[in-house]
Amino acid sequence: MILTQDQINLIKDQQHEAIALKKMTAKQLDLAISEKWFKIWVPKSLGGLGLTLLDGVKFLEELAYHDGGLSWTVTLCSGANLFVGFIDPKIGTEIFQNPAVCLGGSGRASGYAERADGGYRIYGHWKYATGAPHLSHFTANCIITEDGKPVLDKNGQQMIHSFFFDRDDVLIHYDWDTFGLECTASHSFSVENHFVGNSRSFLINESESTWPDFLYQYPFIPFAELTLLSNFIGMYNRFIDLVEKYYIIKSQDSDWLKDKGKNLFKRLDEMQSDFNERKNQIYCLTEQSWDNILQGFENRDLYEKIAVTSRNFVSAIKNNTVELFPGCGIGAAQREQEMNIVFRNIFTATQHSLLQQ
Repeated sequence: MILTQDQINLIKDQQHEAIALKKMTAKQLDLAISEKWFKIWVPKSLGGLGLTLLDGVKFLEELAYHDGGLSWTVTLCSGANLFVGFIDPKIGTEIFQNPAVCLGGSGRASGYAERADGGYRIYGHWKYATGAPHLSHFTANCIITEDGKPVLDKNGQQMIHSFFFDRDDVLIHYDWDTFGLECTASHSFSVENHFVGNSRSFLINESESTWPDFLYQYPFIPFAELTLLSNFIGMYNRFIDLVEKYYIIKSQDSDWLKDKGKNLFKRLDEMQSDFNERKNQIYCLTEQSWDNILQGFENRDLYEKIAVTSRNFVSAIKNNTVELFPGCGIGAAQREQEMNIVFRNIFTATQHSLLQQ
């Protein structure tokens, strides 16, 4: 899946407005819905694109290269739409008839679901629901309780289930105010004493999938690691391209080129080579793990490699960005400059706990 030049132009044109609005613009949202970007992991039978894992992460990388904030939103919302593969098929079919359906929410179990006849009564407050202004449904993890006490599973651990709620059943707290990824609008939300039927509860586990597509046999954690990493790859690739452009302009000054430029170009070339090597490695692991799923082979060692490789890659991106930024002039510190936008997006993204070492 390749972005067209018209799409790229629209993405670029809308970036500053989205930052100012602190949410996706109407044109960005229309584009994402019409092109089914929130449905890249949804089966074609439900109106989605049904992409393979590698095609999907490459698309997210390309999108992140042009606008990390937009890509982060698409990544998290399309990742939540993947949950259709784990919910009641009848309800999933009904919900996804809406072309604008978009799920999102939180993976932290900061809510409680008290067992009741035919379902659960929900209480809770969750942070960081990416895309909150345009979500049609919110997802959340809850600790299962009976008579106010946590229910334990067979391993003696607190039982946690995932739930989804209609937009009208949650209260959005407009508290997202970060220095990067502004347009992701990752606001908090809460639910107070709301009853949901059993069919609104689900487990995100390949053994509990309700849809036959191979993607739902792929464990969610490595899937999340790869899709988040694709954003870092795209944003960092754009950052080093902007740095190189800055160096080329500066190299017109012969004194700069002699005193600093040659060493800076050499170091940048080392970073680019390392970047390409790491990118090829992670995409080889992605493709290999996907092929194993198709063939029914065990992937445990590959999932561990994906976890380690992803975190090391993000660490290298963070360290290299910190090293490069101070040498890019005062223009890089201007909020309206693209280099500053990409820098802010990268370092806001690093606060996500999943790929931290």
